Amino acid sequence: MELHKCRSVWGAFGVAIALALPGGASAQGFPARPLSLVVPFAAGGPADVVGRLLGQRLAGSLGQAVVVDNRAGAGGTIGAGVVAKATPDGHTLLFVTAGHAGTGALYSGLPYDPVRDFAPVIGIADVPIVIAVSAASRFRTLQDLVAEARARPGKLNCAGGGGGATVTNLAFEAIKAELRLDIGAVPYKGSAPAVTALIAGEIDCDSDNLGGLLGQIAAGKLRALAVTTAKRSASLPQVPTVAESVVTGFEASAWFGILAPRATPTAVIDRLNREFGAALADPGVQERMKAMAAEPKGGTPAEFGRFLESETVRWSALIRRLNLKAD
Repeated sequence: MELHKCRSVWGAFGVAIALALPGGASAQGFPARPLSLVVPFAAGGPADVVGRLLGQRLAGSLGQAVVVDNRAGAGGTIGAGVVAKATPDGHTLLFVTAGHAGTGALYSGLPYDPVRDFAPVIGIADVPIVIAVSAASRFRTLQDLVAEARARPGKLNCAGGGGGATVTNLAFEAIKAELRLDIGAVPYKGSAPAVTALIAGEIDCDSDNLGGLLGQIAAGKLRALAVTTAKRSASLPQVPTVAESVVTGFEASAWFGILAPRATPTAVIDRLNREFGAALADPGVQERMKAMAAEPKGGTPAEFGRFLESETVRWSALIRRLNLKAD
């Protein structure tokens, strides 16, 4: 009898230990405190805006605050490093952008692996990359631009989302490589100065996040030639895709997603996936995202994990091929 009681006590103690461990049954008590959503970019940008929008929606359904923590710098690697080292209990998450996929190739000596040290939660949105020219440009279609580049190699100059190592620039570099085009790449410190230069006629085209150019396109200052997503954007349904225009099967986007530290319990990941999925289905959230030209993504953790792996292989190979390095 005493032995039975002893076993019962130790059994209960073992369950308590399991509940306290990050990888154990602690998912039953999740969330136990406010969540930290690390956005590795400055406040006010697209990632920050979408992160705060989703955080507000999740706070209501989770019953805990979701605090956006801006950890800007080094192309998103500072914030990613914080999350990679965080306790894997689901209370610290990373709002990741497409640039995350290329950081391993761009930065030597990263203290984490962009894929292996994170657990995928969900894909948040696809934001089309748009190739645009000034409204005064002679180029009416992407085919016009390509024809000019072939007729006058090395004479055209284009920007790419404010830098040579951004996905918005890499997408255009991939198109150039596929078509064997010699078009100069002009780096800018951000999208705003690139757009200013484009409108002024200082450069011939720009490849950038559609959300950042939509206002100027709507105002008639820029002309969109094509979007890089597999299908046309709902924000610019009259604008063809790159695949329709010049490179069959081409697809790229400035996507967003959510990652957690590696070893976060599966049950917690599944709960977060459901909560973020419900937020993405909310009409109010969809309306706000639509205004930014962001198309809600969703899906399972496994689907986002496979997507992240494929994007990492794709952009890392191009970065190494072009010999790009982080500034």
